[in-house]
Amino acid sequence: MSDDEQQKAVGSQERPLNGVVPVNGYPQRVVCAEMCCYCFDTLINYLYQLPLPRVPRFTTKDYPLFVTWKTGADRKLRGCIGTFTAMSVNKGLSEYAIQSSQKDGRFKPIGKEDVPKLECGVSLLTNFEKASDYLDWEIGVHGIQIEFPLKGTLKTATYLPEISHEQGWTKLQAINSLLKKGGYREHITEDFRKSINLVRYQSEKSIVTYEEYCRYRRKHRSSS
Repeated sequence: MSDDEQQKAVGSQERPLNGVVPVNGYPQRVVCAEMCCYCFDTLINYLYQLPLPRVPRFTTKDYPLFVTWKTGADRKLRGCIGTFTAMSVNKGLSEYAIQSSQKDGRFKPIGKEDVPKLECGVSLLTNFEKASDYLDWEIGVHGIQIEFPLKGTLKTATYLPEISHEQGWTKLQAINSLLKKGGYREHITEDFRKSINLVRYQSEKSIVTYEEYCRYRRKHRSSS
């Protein structure tokens, strides 16, 4: 079963809200479903012009992180923005919950009418390592960030660990796609691929659907 199929199965079942999706068997100790719920809180309050939600008690450590929004039964990407600079999880989630939902140039901003169809994913990035070459990483285990020259400047692009596996790409296909994502429009040669600087990393990820978020909020209100 693919990561995508696993996530669909998890999202379709009634279950306690733990929201943590196992990624390739690696232990996950920091990320939690409440982080995704905080992103929902932040987005909803933004859309309805309400004050920022109360800051939750997450880890006090700094992490690079990404916030991903998907929509509909087929879980189409709706926005994904984050940072490779380690920062407070609370501050990072509140900032990138809005940026990924409103300022991802690939999509129109998410509106009030879109919220009930949303799924939120939070990825905390860990274990950064400089790869020896562009093939020195494992599909389904590593995310990849590449740096390459383009018209006198250095361009960067990244795919989170689950992307290559979900798309069914080989390493070569993933690299070629990532170069195009980063703006490279020339014919991609083997020599050019060998010139790429690649950093591999891993992530801890949690996913929460809007329905799960609502159940969490009802439970939270009833226990408060």
